[in-house]
Amino acid sequence: MRLAKYLKPYWLFALISPFMMMAEVAADLCLPYLMSFIVDYGIAEDGLSKIGESPLAQNIMTMLFGADGYSQIHIILTFGILMLVIVLFGGFFGTMCAYTAARAAQGFGHDLRCDAFRRVMSLSIEQTDRFTTGSLVTRMTNDISMMVDFVEMLLRMFVRSPMFLIGGTVMLLSLDLRFGVVILCALPVLLLTFALVLSRAIPMFSTVQKKLDAVNCVVQENVSGARVVKAYVCEDYETDRFYRANDGLRSINYRVLKLMSINMPVLHVIQNFAIIAIIYIGGATVNSGVGGMSTGTIMAAINYVTNVIMSVMMVTMMFQSISRALASAKRINEVLDSDPAVVGGKASEGTAGRSAPVISMRGVGFRYPGTVGRPVLHDINLEVKKGETLAIIGATGCGKTSLVNLIPRFYDVTEGEVLIEGRPIKEYDLSKLRQKIGFVMQKSELFSDTIANNIRWGKPEATQNEVADAAETAQAREFVNGFSEKYDTFIAEKGASLSGGQKQRMSIARAMVRRPEILILDDATSALDLATEAKLQKSMREKMEGTTVIMIAQRIASVRNADRIAVIEDGTIKDCAPHDELMRISATYRDIYQSQMKNGGVVNE
Repeated sequence: MRLAKYLKPYWLFALISPFMMMAEVAADLCLPYLMSFIVDYGIAEDGLSKIGESPLAQNIMTMLFGADGYSQIHIILTFGILMLVIVLFGGFFGTMCAYTAARAAQGFGHDLRCDAFRRVMSLSIEQTDRFTTGSLVTRMTNDISMMVDFVEMLLRMFVRSPMFLIGGTVMLLSLDLRFGVVILCALPVLLLTFALVLSRAIPMFSTVQKKLDAVNCVVQENVSGARVVKAYVCEDYETDRFYRANDGLRSINYRVLKLMSINMPVLHVIQNFAIIAIIYIGGATVNSGVGGMSTGTIMAAINYVTNVIMSVMMVTMMFQSISRALASAKRINEVLDSDPAVVGGKASEGTAGRSAPVISMRGVGFRYPGTVGRPVLHDINLEVKKGETLAIIGATGCGKTSLVNLIPRFYDVTEGEVLIEGRPIKEYDLSKLRQKIGFVMQKSELFSDTIANNIRWGKPEATQNEVADAAETAQAREFVNGFSEKYDTFIAEKGASLSGGQKQRMSIARAMVRRPEILILDDATSALDLATEAKLQKSMREKMEGTTVIMIAQRIASVRNADRIAVIEDGTIKDCAPHDELMRISATYRDIYQSQMKNGGVVNE
């Protein structure tokens, strides 16, 4: 199994654990044998005279008490204490086995989970969308937990069950070879039953995990979108959707459990028939008067045959665990084998001089992976100089966000190329490329942490003064100072305790603290009033001098002071010029301007 490499750092624990289990099983196998001595020689009326039938028992008693210095009570106490010592011995090794197996399994799970999470973080957005969030959560939690349980069972039960099966059979036959008939009759029936059940149950295990994915997806969507659900009074609809997903999971689990439930009644029936057969064989030999078995031998045989049959059941359960683990391993490997669709180069700097464009797009076309028909973007030719502010405007769905997503390589172009400082972005190391860029997205994503730490996402080593300066530039200082703990205020998950405008200003501050060479604002001021936005833009011009800014907006008032405004229509740039020139040459821009003027959307003309 490919995942076995994650067990390698813990090889010592993994190696010790089976040996500890062997010692525990050996101790358990001794107990019925010693119990037979107590019954036959300590409890039976004529037991003392028959102790010579067992050289082992006689030698132990002679060594401790001499040839004639012991009675039946001495036999009971001696072998009782010996059994107690063996129980303690087995308990010690069993505890050590549990400890070493847990250390190895949990270490395995920790490393596998870390590696899988790193791979998830390296996946491109298109790959994350393809897996779905709910499925990734299931793979990172439930599937890896199943693998951890499997490894722990591998180190314990995969040793215990075969040893009990083999050792119990050997001990049973050592009591009397006639007991082998019971094993030969019972085991084939058990194995055939278990094989038939597992052959039908195993294919269902993958389906169980997929149904669990569906449940997790519904839960994740509703937890993250709780406000939308409540706003549209869709609680009943979403509850029904969850019930349908949950019913699907329950149904497949019922089918698996109904199949697996056949095993236990069959096991008990065969086990009881085997016990009856053991008693019958023992009784028949007693009645025959020739080579009759003792009561202790029959009791020991019953214990051993029970252990053998139960070990077969445990072996069957191991195969069930293997099947579940293989289904989970396949799903985990799908994540680990997903090479990032967007792979960086090695360059960290551009090749162009200071006068060359910071951003260049040459014949760029783009369509989302897996889609057909007309591309989202086509024939995009654009150059943005250092320190220039370029605004992008256009109708909803025209490709504005798709265009700026190509700059940090959230997606790769399908035609043409994008260059940063004269170098194709595919040649840049991804982390170096993205460190040059400050990106403020349409949806403000904040984290459960303090305000200061949320801003420091842009620059982890930022000082408190840098954090405060970025907040001031983003017009966030006033509302931050309104909190009792100011920058140490803890905000709720996804910024639920902040308004839309506050979240946007926090996101802008996070980008600005980095002092990026390129700042992308993807409709990042839509929740701000025009007065606050005007202050923000003025502050940015003063403190972010030399930074190349690309901003997407819907309002003319937000973009009119930009150096140039690109008008996107039907997936391409129709016109790109300052506001006054666009008013003269672009009918689309004039239509947007006039519609907003009519609605009072443009101020300070």
